[in-house]
Amino acid sequence: MGLGGISIWQLLIVLVIVALIFGTKKLRGIGGDLGGAVKGFKKAINDDATKDGEEVTQETEKTASEEKS
Repeated sequence: MGLGGISIWQLLIVLVIVALIFGTKKLRGIGGDLGGAVKGFKKAINDDATKDGEEVTQETEKTASEEKS
């Protein structure tokens, strides 16, 4: 048994049928679009995390300079 009761052979047959219906060129385009979307999502998450990290650093520097005064 494979994924959720689907055997490897059944999965391969479904993949072949999908490739025949849509064609490999269209599937490649869909894969490229999906990959680009995932890449953009990861970049946005990393940019947001970096921005949050910079804000925290600026706040701690401001607090430290106020404590010295």
